[in-house]
Amino acid sequence: MATNSTTSLSIQAFTTPRNISSLAVNVIEASKKLAAYTAVDQHIKPEHILNATFKIIGIGSGSTVPYVVDRIVQQGVEANKNRIFVPTGFQSKELIVSAGLTLGDVDQISAIDVTIDGADEVDKSLNCIKGGGACHLREKVIAEAASTFIVVADYRKNAEFLGTNWVPGVPIEVVPFAYAKVLRDLKALGSPNAVLRMAVKKASVFCTAAGPVVTDNGNFVIDAPFEREDMLDPAAVLKKIKLLTGVVEVGLFCNIVKAAYFGNADGSVTIRKADGTIEQLAASSS
Repeated sequence: MATNSTTSLSIQAFTTPRNISSLAVNVIEASKKLAAYTAVDQHIKPEHILNATFKIIGIGSGSTVPYVVDRIVQQGVEANKNRIFVPTGFQSKELIVSAGLTLGDVDQISAIDVTIDGADEVDKSLNCIKGGGACHLREKVIAEAASTFIVVADYRKNAEFLGTNWVPGVPIEVVPFAYAKVLRDLKALGSPNAVLRMAVKKASVFCTAAGPVVTDNGNFVIDAPFEREDMLDPAAVLKKIKLLTGVVEVGLFCNIVKAAYFGNADGSVTIRKADGTIEQLAASSS
């Protein structure tokens, strides 16, 4: 049974700006920052470098990850000089390089100490949907290579069941020549509304037609929504999809998250752990 504990978090609670639209954006961004900073403070500590020659750290993808890198950089040059950072994609690679951190490659590093990544949604058992940014193949490789896999997100991603707030469905990376066949298979598996993800931002005033999203690996992505009854057991859905010929990877991360950090609108942070415990870090009023 989940247990709760509350401690103080030395980050100021949010005030209310006049612009309501700006308020929503500001609160969400502040929530992401809270989650990322707290996770780094608890899992990537400067004293860790005293216990090993190198500290290998996986850096994930998504809108929360820049705050992860910011907090790591704030630890200083001395803390980071013997660390190697392994990215999950182009975005995180650029963040690592721009921050002046040492870039590593999973091709050369088989074991990672800790990986911190975002998520599109996390359920009560810490199963995740990932792949909104089409990086879930590399994200899963880096997650599974890590001794500790940590997820950071804002409060909107904290759900009892997958598919509650994330409505596009399960992201599925497929080889391009097999996408039509996989779409048919998915419809037969119980996802009649599965669709090939299109790169709408590729359209312009010169060309209104947008092609499909292409991953860093040169593959396509299918988004496959499933019924609530199916998503009560995401590991079973994952297994069924992975057995389809043409599927490269599935954006369901099951039974690998050690802890998930959610920044909340009131300035607090909720930490849900794999053992079922829930810790609440209260916002500081100072």
